[in-house]
Amino acid sequence: MGSSTKRPSARARKTPSNGATATSAEAGEAKAKRASARRAPAAKARAVQVSSPPKPRARRPAASRDAHAEARDGAVLVTGICGRLGQLLARRLHRHDRVIGIDRRPFHGRPKDVVHHQVDLRRKKTRDIFRAGGIRAVVHLGIMHDPRASAKEHHSWNVVAFQKLLDALIQFGVPKLVVLSSANVYGPSPDNPQFLTEEAPLLGAQHFSAIRDLVEVDMLAQSFFWRHPDTETVVLRPCHILGGVKNAPSNYLRLERPMTVMGFDPMVQVIHERDVVEAIQLALAPGVRGIFNLRGPGEVPMSRVMKILGKRTQPVPGPVATAVLDRLWRYRMTSFPTPELDHIRYVCMVDDTRAREVLGFRPRFGLEETVRAVEHER
Repeated sequence: MGSSTKRPSARARKTPSNGATATSAEAGEAKAKRASARRAPAAKARAVQVSSPPKPRARRPAASRDAHAEARDGAVLVTGICGRLGQLLARRLHRHDRVIGIDRRPFHGRPKDVVHHQVDLRRKKTRDIFRAGGIRAVVHLGIMHDPRASAKEHHSWNVVAFQKLLDALIQFGVPKLVVLSSANVYGPSPDNPQFLTEEAPLLGAQHFSAIRDLVEVDMLAQSFFWRHPDTETVVLRPCHILGGVKNAPSNYLRLERPMTVMGFDPMVQVIHERDVVEAIQLALAPGVRGIFNLRGPGEVPMSRVMKILGKRTQPVPGPVATAVLDRLWRYRMTSFPTPELDHIRYVCMVDDTRAREVLGFRPRFGLEETVRAVEHER
């Protein structure tokens, strides 16, 4: 319990008491600085790595697309698809191609994989279909043949609509155009040669004003052919098409007692509607371009056609036939306009050599099958 010894305070313990202790503290501090210097580059590298932007990830392909967009990839667009020929063509093409149709009429019995746009060809919505892209060819069947429609309606639907279609082809770079015209653009005449080639003048509107629009459409297609060589343009001019179609030749042969002009029995050419569809498919092949006459199984007198169908005709003198048809047409008692009389009086036959050599087209239906199609195909 004697003399008491005082313990050093905490501050006193931390304070070096001599020079040796101070030297060791300085050495420790220097060692810490050297370690910090070694860690500095790694820390700086980590900082740079963190601040650099992340690498972009590879985009995954879209899981699925709109069904209509898929149908437009490499599709064949058919105008007037709801008509008889349009439906036959759609049912033939959709087995191997994507098919898009434009027609303001409904498409009854449409195959599920055929896309139908129920729009007017003259409307702006038509451009939206082209704007989606993926159209490799256009088949133009949307031509009005109603002889009772006004001249203004004919011009608007046939000529104006076709011009808008051509503008869309130019704007969106469609590489193929097939236009279905008719051999009627040449016109029946007593001065016609036996067979008309594709270079023959188009005189069909001289005596039949209702066909003027069809001639104009044909000429517009020819002009487009020369002005836009990047687009493969094909113009088909078939002879009288027979089958379930509602055209003048088929309607005439469906009459119970067709009228004939006394003293006339012209040679005629007919073609089956399904052969026309096959010719359109051949025209869609890459590299095919130009104008082609289409001829059926051969030439036959009109009287032979009537015998195949078992028809009893009504021979009428020419002036009487004209007067009678004028009156019947005026009172809507017939669908056979008076200018059509020239087709059962005069010759209008075509040479199809070019179609056989270039297209490789050969009619599959014989004469009797083709003629009887006006009844069986209905």
